[in-house]
Amino acid sequence: MCAQPPLLASPIVSTKPLRRAGPRLFRVPRPRAASRADWAQLVRFCLVGSTGYVVNLVVFAMLVHALGAHHIVAALGAFAVAWSCNFAINKYWTFRRHRLSAVHQAVRYLTVSVAALALSLLVLDLLVEAESPRIVAQAVAIAAVTPISFLLNRRWSFR
Repeated sequence: MCAQPPLLASPIVSTKPLRRAGPRLFRVPRPRAASRADWAQLVRFCLVGSTGYVVNLVVFAMLVHALGAHHIVAALGAFAVAWSCNFAINKYWTFRRHRLSAVHQAVRYLTVSVAALALSLLVLDLLVEAESPRIVAQAVAIAAVTPISFLLNRRWSFR
């Protein structure tokens, strides 16, 4: 039996253990451990989100009231307009992280946004079926998914 030579560190093969995205991605945040920069980033995200929120509601209201669109169709149209504005602003102002290509970040951001959209559509439909006014229901649905969207975008889309 032949003895194996010891493994040496190589510039090609990393000896560091692989980090899994899962545990950090879904970990509950600890607000007391957050730095000033973390809080500033959250404020920027909320400012961008507020702009997107207004854009979303204006487009939604126009589609529902001016064009008579179904509330789900109107929500999808409003999402598309608000998403395109928010991605660019979040990429270059909120998160300022450019390790990944813009296309890669856009795909991740879209993935998170579509998941948030699906959740908000569920909330919207439940509220409309409970006879809440459609505009109020849309506002509540968007607000309900914002914290989840921030965490997933911070930890995955723009890491």
